[in-house]
Amino acid sequence: MTIGSQIAWDDTVLPFQLDRADIRGRVARLDGALDQILGQHDYPPAIEALVAEAALLTALIGQMIKLRWKLSLQIRGNGAARLIATDYYGPGDDGAPARIRAYASYDADRLDPDMPAFDQIGEGFFAILIDQGPGTLPYQGITPIAGGSLSACAETYFAQSEQLPTRFALSHGRAEGWRAGGVMVQHMPKASPFAQGGGSGDGGLLAADDIVHGDDRENWTRVNLLLDTVDAEELIGPEVQPTDLLIRLFHEEGARVFDARQVRFGCSCSEDKVRNSLSIYSAKDIATMTTDDGVVTADCQFCGAHYELDPRTVGFEAEGAEGRP
Repeated sequence: MTIGSQIAWDDTVLPFQLDRADIRGRVARLDGALDQILGQHDYPPAIEALVAEAALLTALIGQMIKLRWKLSLQIRGNGAARLIATDYYGPGDDGAPARIRAYASYDADRLDPDMPAFDQIGEGFFAILIDQGPGTLPYQGITPIAGGSLSACAETYFAQSEQLPTRFALSHGRAEGWRAGGVMVQHMPKASPFAQGGGSGDGGLLAADDIVHGDDRENWTRVNLLLDTVDAEELIGPEVQPTDLLIRLFHEEGARVFDARQVRFGCSCSEDKVRNSLSIYSAKDIATMTTDDGVVTADCQFCGAHYELDPRTVGFEAEGAEGRP
């Protein structure tokens, strides 16, 4: 693709590479997908902001990994924002869009409208989980909540767990609908020598400057200084296209772009999965879950889907073949 190509950029991730700096990256734009994620719930503003940032991070990180199935982010804390969870499902077929979903669990009584959204997480951890599907062992990497934002947590994760200098510039907002945009830059893996001992980040965690040296550090510093000049409107769009943004930021870095990839809101919940999750329970257990109306109910936290099941047809003591009467 030529860097001036005109395409529809909403709900897309554009991969690029800075050949002169040995750095790769992504530019992401979310609008309809983010609207659907947040439209499933009536979150307070602080929780909306955290979910928007986590969803944008997930779209950027998911596109960086050779993913056959699912990447998840989990942010858990002891503050009012107890959990932010996202899932990114890689495209099943060539040319198909990736799917993304997200939700939050929070204590409304503890939310402080005057406190920054990130501070309402408190102490906890930031985790990335990668599941490549049946026949593989899931991978999980964890780093403490640190740095003042979810993007800073993600940067710490890549420095600490992957030894990859990584930087995010993100923005999100709501006018007629939700929009979010961001840039991710990351040193190519071969440019990241293994760091020993403690780092210069919060609590002695590794940071990008602890990993890059010599020419790599000069390149990394230069690209970060260029990224520092970006503003929120350029990130969110829609007036500034990602290709134009890359030209403005990195025209001297040998920027090369690849095919943009689509992202859509998508949930993997189903009645079969609800039944499977209930298959470990006895008829006595199922009876305690049965409502006064005589049904077992389940609600998907991600998309709001509501399921009502006949209690006789669920659990390992269900009536009939395959749990059917």
